[in-house]
Amino acid sequence: MSKQEELVSMVQNAFEMKGTAIVIGATKYEDTVLPQALVKAPLKTFNRHGLIAGATGTGKTKTLQKLAEQLSMNGVPSLLMDIKGDLSGISQAGTSNPKIEERHQLIGVNWEGVAMPVEFLTISEEKGVKMRATISEFGPVLLSKILELNDTQSGVVSMIFKYCDDRQLPLLDIKDFRKVCQHLQTDKGKDEIEKDYGLASSASIGAIMRNILEVEQQGADRFFGEPSFEVEDLLRTDSRGYGYCNVLRLNDLQAKPALFSTFMLCLLAEIYEKFPEQGDQDKPKLCIFIDEAHLIFNEASKSLLNQITTIVKLIRSKGVGLFFITQDPTDVPEEVLGQLGMKIQHALRAFTEKDRKAIKTIAENFPLSDYYKTSDLLTSLGIGEALVTVLNEKGIPTPLVHAYLTAPQSRMDVISEQELNDIVGDSQLAKKYNQDIDRQSAFEILSGKLEQKVQETEEKQVEEEEAPKEKKGKSTFEEVMNSSVTRTIVREVTRGLLGVLGLKGSSSRKKSSWF
Repeated sequence: MSKQEELVSMVQNAFEMKGTAIVIGATKYEDTVLPQALVKAPLKTFNRHGLIAGATGTGKTKTLQKLAEQLSMNGVPSLLMDIKGDLSGISQAGTSNPKIEERHQLIGVNWEGVAMPVEFLTISEEKGVKMRATISEFGPVLLSKILELNDTQSGVVSMIFKYCDDRQLPLLDIKDFRKVCQHLQTDKGKDEIEKDYGLASSASIGAIMRNILEVEQQGADRFFGEPSFEVEDLLRTDSRGYGYCNVLRLNDLQAKPALFSTFMLCLLAEIYEKFPEQGDQDKPKLCIFIDEAHLIFNEASKSLLNQITTIVKLIRSKGVGLFFITQDPTDVPEEVLGQLGMKIQHALRAFTEKDRKAIKTIAENFPLSDYYKTSDLLTSLGIGEALVTVLNEKGIPTPLVHAYLTAPQSRMDVISEQELNDIVGDSQLAKKYNQDIDRQSAFEILSGKLEQKVQETEEKQVEEEEAPKEKKGKSTFEEVMNSSVTRTIVREVTRGLLGVLGLKGSSSRKKSSWF
């Protein structure tokens, strides 16, 4: 038996699946594509997570797109992080061309253009369904990370959250948090927080408020507020039984990695909290594809990295699979990399001695192969080719295979502005989440107290003016107006109350889940 025949037999045995499986491509040996040796991934193991890696232009995004399509056709919804803006085409049927026809003829698999059901989501000014969360739902730890605070300032943020919880001051958006910070700089506010929780220095609160201004300028205030996005809305299917591909448009967040990484961690934590335990099923409940994954890990502190690792380990029991897409596998920490069952490695480039050493290390992380020299193959893979290893139905890693990958069946290009407008305009989720709600919260409550204090002061002034003058000296009103408390109140009224006049009042409603 020749080496090629041995490889075919090995692949057929290793990738033989009893349940539903997704075809990734056909085995390639030297320059020959072997259609009788298809490379498959069992649907039931997609909650064991995965990695798609490779240099720019090697086909990572098309691989991501193809996996999301196949999951959708099998009734599994997905959440796709579209940082480069090139995943919108999944909403439209692809059109054939000679290259696609030639590729699929070699693979031995039919190709047909198919459009997937898509929702476009946004946490910025991009068009789409608004994904928002309240300040309270974000919590002090993640909010401190977004604000890039030191340990002392983070401790003050935790005190502020406790202060608001105990006094039933809802923290819904940025203006609520700022108003509380302003209140705690008054004499009354200082006394209240120091009495029950300890010293919160003016310098720390001032630094927090300056950083709030910075994140507002970056657009972070747009995803703080109500209505909060309910993660269960990511699990929808259409009338064909296809799972929705939820495309989160992040084109304008590439330069704001702290916002992106914190948002992702909060989303994963919310999904883990809300989804019920389901163990290993015939297919996952949801798959999340995180493009440019290094943006998450590069900005993560040690404590946050530990949280990410913990979530990756535990979230599979909720039926959720995580797929990290990045140029270099070493962008993903070893603690996380060891949890990824599927690895699809596109070509790498070796321009420097450092690159060559990195490739050697990456090659050692793959299963040993009798048919391929991994370190050499990593730099010679063509576009639309990859080294693939997955978990079989028993959870055992398959041998490493050089795969000639199938092409996406949806459009491999961006959609037009009109097509985007049509999809967003027809979205039921957009009707649900794109209406702003501004119910009574910390801002309105504290502003109301200031108004009441000013009114009481004015009433005292009238009483003093109407009362008979028995002796000279400072009136009660003068004493009140000269007090530090009243001076602070007047200053806060000047800065804050004018903004309240333009706010819409709304009836109280039951608070939804975070995200």
